[in-house]
Amino acid sequence: MKKMKQYSLKKRLIWGTSVFSLLLGCLLIFTAYKIALHEVNEILDTQMQYMAERFAVEPIIKIASKIELHRSYHEEDLLVDIWAYKDQSHLWHQTHLLVPPVKQAGFYSQQTAQGTWRVYVFPLKDYQIQISQQEKVRQSFAWELAGSMFIPYILMLPFAIIVLAFIISLSLKPLEDFKAELTQRGSEGLAPIDSEEYPQELIPTIEEMNRLFERIQHAQTEQKQFIADAAHELRTPVTALNLQTKILISQFPEHEALQNLSKGLARIQHLVTQLLALAKQDVGLSLIEPNTQFYLNDVALNCVEQLVNLAMEKEIDLGFERNDLIEMQSLEPTVHSIIFNLIDNAIKYTPNQGIINISVYDDTDGFAYVQIDDSGQGIDPDQYDKVLKRFYRVHHHLEVGSGLGLSIVDKATQRLGGTLTLSRSIDLGGLSVLVKLPKKTGASCIEKTMLMPFQRVL
Repeated sequence: MKKMKQYSLKKRLIWGTSVFSLLLGCLLIFTAYKIALHEVNEILDTQMQYMAERFAVEPIIKIASKIELHRSYHEEDLLVDIWAYKDQSHLWHQTHLLVPPVKQAGFYSQQTAQGTWRVYVFPLKDYQIQISQQEKVRQSFAWELAGSMFIPYILMLPFAIIVLAFIISLSLKPLEDFKAELTQRGSEGLAPIDSEEYPQELIPTIEEMNRLFERIQHAQTEQKQFIADAAHELRTPVTALNLQTKILISQFPEHEALQNLSKGLARIQHLVTQLLALAKQDVGLSLIEPNTQFYLNDVALNCVEQLVNLAMEKEIDLGFERNDLIEMQSLEPTVHSIIFNLIDNAIKYTPNQGIINISVYDDTDGFAYVQIDDSGQGIDPDQYDKVLKRFYRVHHHLEVGSGLGLSIVDKATQRLGGTLTLSRSIDLGGLSVLVKLPKKTGASCIEKTMLMPFQRVL
């Protein structure tokens, strides 16, 4: 199906107004021409009639006009003919301009080789007086008058179009503001739009958008609450099953079915734990913990101490390349969870006898950095954005996981005012994760983001 080309309403209005102005100008000049021609005819007809009457009261003398074939006549040029009926001059006149004898004075049109002439005939007893003028002279004069009136319109038209474009842009600015407001909203920006600042034409759209936001918010709340309730209800029985399975394995260590069951239960427990962490972010956002003073290097060291046994099981070289002393004022449990889960994720996807390097440092812009590099398979750069989405897993990774770990970490990092960047490790060849966190997170920022520290993902 062919995609329809998008168009600009502003450009359409400006072009439409401009074309309409030009068409209106053409109509105006044609109307002005008609009016001017009418006025010119009245004035010149009166002049011709007056001239004929003047010749009638004076002693009558014969006058024969002569048309100059190559001359351009003007509105002041009038031809006068006075001839006696007995001479029959109208029969032999060189251009056939003379009107045959008439009984009543009036205006006539006479066709000649030089075009149509406007003729006023004033009959006398023995003579006929005729005043003639080319009609195209009158038409040209009328066009000149109409053009003189239209020139100011043409000169003012570009300025008028500029003013119209400005007015149209100003009138459409609420649409741009509306678009900007929607663009600035995040994925959770479902608050109603205030319609007081917008024109009446946008009110129905805004009201429908607000109703849509309300429905989406209601659906999201139900979904998040369901995840929280389901995860909470599943945790206890899954934990109990896992303990019972471990007891059975201790009694029957070589039973393959029990080993497979234990792995399946571990995966379920992992998923439930992550769902609970996700629910704490999405549902319990109003429970805000206070900021505390702590050292980032101590938090990172504590995470390493908790996970060093897990790394030793895979003979992974886990250590610090750099661990600077950095004082922070933020949510320590959340920062701890971010670092813990990133190290845990690195251990999970690093092969046996691999290497994981951790760097903790800061700079002068008020941010602290935690960088974790591993020697695993890494992730294709095309999938960097995808792995930060919920429930997305890299296909070639066979480790137990649900695709929620990096998504939860990324979301928590954003709510602390930081960023999470993925890249390929230059030294180790695997995945490199760089976390950028502000050293001081103000209370207003936390309230704005409604951050809730989440449970660490095992």
